[in-house]
Amino acid sequence: MAKTLREYYGEALVRYGKENDKIIVLDADVSGSTRSALFRDAFPDRHLNVGIAEANMTGMAAGLASVGMIPFVNTFAAFVTSCGLLAARTFGSYSKLPIKLVGTYSGMSDAFDGPSHHALDDIAIMRAQPNFEVIVPCDAASTDWAVRHCVETEKPIYLRMSRDVFPNIYPLDESFEIGKGKVVKEGTDVTVFACGLMVGHALTAAELLEKEGISVRVADMFSIKPIDRDLIFRCAAETKAIVTAEEHSVIGGLSSAVSEVLAQEGFPVPMEFVGINDTHGECGPYKELQAKYGFDASAVANKIRRVLDKKEKNGK
Repeated sequence: MAKTLREYYGEALVRYGKENDKIIVLDADVSGSTRSALFRDAFPDRHLNVGIAEANMTGMAAGLASVGMIPFVNTFAAFVTSCGLLAARTFGSYSKLPIKLVGTYSGMSDAFDGPSHHALDDIAIMRAQPNFEVIVPCDAASTDWAVRHCVETEKPIYLRMSRDVFPNIYPLDESFEIGKGKVVKEGTDVTVFACGLMVGHALTAAELLEKEGISVRVADMFSIKPIDRDLIFRCAAETKAIVTAEEHSVIGGLSSAVSEVLAQEGFPVPMEFVGINDTHGECGPYKELQAKYGFDASAVANKIRRVLDKKEKNGK
């Protein structure tokens, strides 16, 4: 049975914690939810539950980083990128201390807790912070790599996790590189740049559209910042139509990152964005929220059809 992404994350913390005693894990009284509890059980002397005090927790992590420790800061994405932002901006972005912010329950995955706990702006917030890397895994292999990368990299990093079960895309021994995306399915008519949950949805949409004679390329942009400019240019040149897909606002996230790259180089291609359209969410079953707010496989398929209509008109 598949595990949740947060479960893979907790297991990776334990795995690398055995190898490196400089890893310290902090949590804001939600270790059962973030699954940092797995690390707590394995290394109780290196796990700090600071209570509901996200700003203090991030400041504590900065102090630990300043003396050579590797601190992982854990709480819901909505809170680590809001309550914890001032400390992250001051000590991570400005002072370049290598704190690792881990935002779990991203997007609308904390479905029944509603909009106060949804994180639809966290990518936009963190990619705007100088010196921060932003990583969005989509499965077990990419999550394991992301944790290892955090351990090995002396930079501030924002790692965006989900509470839900995602399909595994990669073999467990897959290699990854920061700043490089991965084409997980080849295609010739359109490219879908996706991250997190939406990689699986994009692959499902591509399979559906094959029956309509549409060839869809899917690229996993797990590295939001730095982003793979070369891959964006290559796909735009080869397929001449782009769709971005993210469980995030269409303002400031992956869609903006891809658009900025193409605009900066004067490389116009028809584009469509899959994501949340400048609104908050609501309480409800997760799959129903995905359908209602337009970030499921059906939404990806519809945006692909729309962008191909644009491409055809541009070609006339």
